[in-house]
Amino acid sequence: MTPEMKLLQIAHKTAAILLLCLVTSVAEAQVTVEARIDSVNLSIGEQTDISLDVTFGAKQKLTLPALKKGTELVPNVEVLNVTSPDTTFLNDGKTLEVVQKYTVTAWDSALYYLPPFVVEVDGQRYESKSLALNVYTVDIDTLHTDRFFPSNDVMAPPFAWDDWRAIVGGAFLVTLLFIVSYVLFDRARKGKPIVRIVRRKKVLPPHKVAIAEIERIKADRKWAEEDSKEYYTQLTETLRVYIQNRYGFSTMEMTSAEIIERLLQEDDGGQALDELREIFRTADLVKFAKYSTLINENDANLMAAVEYINQTKQEVDPNAKPEPEIIKETDKKRLNQVLTMRIVACLMVALGVAAFGWIAWRLWDLIS
Repeated sequence: MTPEMKLLQIAHKTAAILLLCLVTSVAEAQVTVEARIDSVNLSIGEQTDISLDVTFGAKQKLTLPALKKGTELVPNVEVLNVTSPDTTFLNDGKTLEVVQKYTVTAWDSALYYLPPFVVEVDGQRYESKSLALNVYTVDIDTLHTDRFFPSNDVMAPPFAWDDWRAIVGGAFLVTLLFIVSYVLFDRARKGKPIVRIVRRKKVLPPHKVAIAEIERIKADRKWAEEDSKEYYTQLTETLRVYIQNRYGFSTMEMTSAEIIERLLQEDDGGQALDELREIFRTADLVKFAKYSTLINENDANLMAAVEYINQTKQEVDPNAKPEPEIIKETDKKRLNQVLTMRIVACLMVALGVAAFGWIAWRLWDLIS
């Protein structure tokens, strides 16, 4: 191949490359702007949409018309709404199509000329075609003016329980939460538990307690044989406790004579009181005069004590409920309960505040 042919071949390839670049550049630079109106004919106050369709290169920068709500395209033709641009990629992502819609209305009857929409692509201006809008007036019957009525007042919507059910329930829940929180805080401040454990303790009547104690004294006969003083001390103490629980006056600091005198005031006379007086007299001799008793005498006084209890006992109603007994917690357990109450109360307050905020939001939503 001659050098001339090689140069010619190189020139052909260079021309082809330049032509390809030129075609690509022209393809990328091709911009179309089209405006369409949905309805050309309107009545005063009616609305219609205008669509602005722009096609340009994907790498190019587009600037749409600066039209906002309330802007007038021409006098008496107002823009009511501007939607967000809708973007679509074409030609494998090389081309972009942007569609912008404007809702317009007219406030006077006339044939309006709408000027072209102007956009900028990479700083260069492009225009759409102009549009026309024909607005008709509304026919009014001026011969029958009595048929014109004023505008209706704003009507309040009917009450719907479904709209308020959640709010009322939430308000009740908030009130309950705050009440429970206050009770928990108050009891925690005073160191009181939420629940007291109470059990009913069955209390034996005085005569059964005394008989059981006498049976114990009787079972240990060595006192009666070896230590009469201890024997009579326990016997008279048992009788004193019985009389105190039976008649309701303190006997532990009283003398035997004072006890007998007080029982006479209770109308407790007769043989039972005589036997009791004899038991106290013998006990005083043993304890203070070192009087020695015989075994038979000790047994007789023991039987006399049992007889006195049986004659003066007061039966208890078997259907009566036992007296309640509150079980006290330990300090550690009480402190744990107080801490738990405070934590639960704080959680309830937080939940109540959140519920209150939700109720306020729902009320604002209903009112507005």
